Formats: sequence, C-alpha cells, structure tokens
Amino acid sequence: MTDTRTILVADDDRAIRTVLSQALGRAGYTVRATSSAATLWRWVEEGAGDLVITDVVMPDENGLDLVPRIKRVRPELRVVVMSAQSTFMTAVKAAQRGAFEYLPKPFDLKELLAVVARALTAPAVPVPEEDDHEGERLPLVGRSAAMQEIYRTVARLTTTDLTVMITGESGTGKELVARALHDYGRRRTGPFVAINMAAIPRELIESELFGHERGAFTGALARGVGRFEQAAGGTLFLDEIGDMPPEAQTRLLRVLQEGEFTTVGGRNPIKANVRIVAATHRDLRQAIRGGMFREDLFYRLNVVPIRLPPLRERAEDIPLLARHFLDRAKASGLPAKQLDQSAVERLRQHPWPGNARELENLMRRLAALYPQEVIGGDAVANELAEAEPMAEAENRASETLEQAVERHLSTFVAAQKDGLPVRDLYERVLAEVERPLLRLALAATRGNQIKAAAMLGLNRNTLRKKIRELDLPVVRGLS
Repeated sequence: MTDTRTILVADDDRAIRTVLSQALGRAGYTVRATSSAATLWRWVEEGAGDLVITDVVMPDENGLDLVPRIKRVRPELRVVVMSAQSTFMTAVKAAQRGAFEYLPKPFDLKELLAVVARALTAPAVPVPEEDDHEGERLPLVGRSAAMQEIYRTVARLTTTDLTVMITGESGTGKELVARALHDYGRRRTGPFVAINMAAIPRELIESELFGHERGAFTGALARGVGRFEQAAGGTLFLDEIGDMPPEAQTRLLRVLQEGEFTTVGGRNPIKANVRIVAATHRDLRQAIRGGMFREDLFYRLNVVPIRLPPLRERAEDIPLLARHFLDRAKASGLPAKQLDQSAVERLRQHPWPGNARELENLMRRLAALYPQEVIGGDAVANELAEAEPMAEAENRASETLEQAVERHLSTFVAAQKDGLPVRDLYERVLAEVERPLLRLALAATRGNQIKAAAMLGLNRNTLRKKIRELDLPVVRGLS
C-alpha cells in the first residue's frame, strides 16, 4: 500500500540521504532530501512535507536550533533528530526543543521506519518551551546502545513529572540519573532532596520523611521538617527504597494515593508537591514474593522503570568513562594523565564488580600515585591486583543474603552447565540453609527450644523434629 505523505530529509552525508531515501521510498513515502538546513527551512515555510528527519550537524546551521523554529511556524509538523554526537545532552536538547524522537547514529532502519510510522499517526501534544543548557558538564557518560536507550528515556521524562524507579547494581550511577531527571526537568528550579533508606534508623524513617510535631516522641523538642516538605516544588529521591520498613511503606503508599501527608504527631494534612524518583539495587519483585515489600507500593513507584546496566555489560564505554574520570581528577587538582592502549585493554578485561564507582576510584589513584603522564597496562594491572582483596571484602560486607546465596549457588549451576549432573538441588540447598539457621537460633537462645521456635516462627515439635533430622547438638537442661 502506497503512503502519499512526504518526508523531508536533511543530512550533509550523501550516503545517509541515499539510504534514507531508498528505505522510505520502499515503504511507500515520497522523499525530498537536502544537504542544507536552509533548503529544509524553505520547504517547511512553503508548507511542504508531513514529517522532518534532520541531522544535528550541518554546514550552515545546527539541526537542533532549527527544531523550535519549525515548531513555531508549523506546530503540527513532527521532527525526528539524528546525530552521531550521541551524548546525553543531545538527547535532552532534542526532547526539550520539541523533537518527536531522537535517534543516535548509526541507526537501525527498522527502528527508524517504526519511528516514522509513530510520528505520522501520534496525536498532537503541546510544544515544550525551549530551554538551553549549552556548556553544562555531562551528567551521564557513554555511547553504548544501553546508554543511548537510557539517554532517550531520561530525555522524554524531562518534560513530565512521572514517578520513576531506577534499578541497578551499586556504583552504576542511580543518583546521577535521578539528578539528571531533576536538573533537566520541569522542577529544576526547585530543590533536589535525597534520602537513603538504608542509612536511616528504622524508628526514625517516618519522621525523616514526613516531619514531626513537638512532643511527638521522646527527644522531639521542636517541630521537625521532613523531606517531603523540604522537597516541595522539586524532586524527592528515595534511594535504596527496598530497605524501607513495612510501616513506612504503608504511609508512603497513602501519600502517593492521596497526594498529601501528615507529620508524625500532627493532624493537619499537607499537600505533597514533589516528584518522586526511587532507586534500589534489590530485586523488588523477589522482595514482594518474600513479603518484604508491598506490591501495591511497587506499582505506584514503578510507573517508568529505568534499569542501569552494570559496567561489564557496556565494556565499550570503559575508555570513554576512564578519560572522563581522569579529566575530573585533573579538575580537582590532580596531575593530568592519559592511558595508553595496553592500559585501556587491561581495563576492558576487568569485571568491575564496583561498576563505574570502582573505575573512578582507580583513575584517581593512578592520577595521584604515578609520576608518568602516560599510564601503561602494567600500572593498571598492579593497582587492580592490590585493590581486588579490599574490593572483594567491601562487596562481601555490603552484599545481601540473597546475593550471598546466589554467589554460592552459582557453583552448582556452573557444574550443571559443564555437563556434571546435579541431583536434588532444591533439597540440598534447603538443608544447607536450615542447618546454620537452626544452629544460630539455638545459640542465640542458649539452647532454649521454646524461644528458638518462636524466633524461627516454627512449632516446637517441628523444631525438635528438624533438630533430630539434621543431627544438631542440643544443650541439655536449657530447653
């Protein structure tokens, strides 16, 4: 079926114009292609075309500067922006200046055709106000496909107040993404307030979030302003949301549902005028299954999910990130350094359990400790070797029970992959977990089986049976 609509293509690369003209022509569209922004602008002023596809860098004008002009004279005309400058700021500027979509080069033709189809059928939306952030330091770095998708998602979200859930391993940059959503969003003139749920004592979380009245609890000598009030008009970043205790989860859910809250000990409702961005390194779906996280709260927070990939999944970004961190080290007063190719290759081989944070720390050490201007592979290898025991200890200290179990179980799964038969894995794992759990419970209660059963949530007879089955030692006279 032939589509009679016309697509205007502007790109100074003849090969790109040819590929797009052929692909769009085969799809049934009429195509008019040019290498200059001036010609594209003349076509737009004449009323030609039903869709514009433009490159950013052209000989006579920046394509991004053209977008708001097009939207002013023809608000209904959709613009798709392409760029080989595949940075976070390019995606943000394209979205904020009114582009329908941003595509990094090289692009997939199927994806481009799908974008064209959406652009020609999507309902009209208000044109966002132009806002220029020229010259600002890039908050996110990387040109891998995974990072490009994050750029595009964050760029779209800068024009909305939707609640966002950021997931990813420790050190992947969850707070950087949260700050980017705020700094380039509609609430950027308001405060950005962050609270780490894992760092607040359990009994103080509600007071920290919602504030408290004088005399609400022992030690409350004056009214305390909570983070919701502090973040009014801006963004509230709830880091490590998976560590929030159940009672605070219930109150947070009520705030998200009703749009208002009360202070601890207070009666008058206060309107919650914040955008919520949450983050966690935990698997919240598994926490829901284990009864540790409310399912209804999860769906309230998980309106737009963003998963940050670990550094090992975007190894092509490591050289760019390393240069970025060396530049930051120089800006902070450390000597300027460069990496030779052997150093870059050694960085690519490392698994980076600490992700980008580990890479940044390594770059700062290299800048501070090595006199040579160009760092080689041997220096990188030496630093990684010295840091590995410490990093492993830190990772073990911060890992959750789930992560520890998964780490140990990986050996069993690896054996299965290697063709070695693993039998009764479920029963073996249960036995391995039950034995130390019961042993620790009995030790904590000094052998008192009634107290140990209560601690474990087991019937006393069930506990006795398991003690016999697992052949656990019993301290006589204390049961």
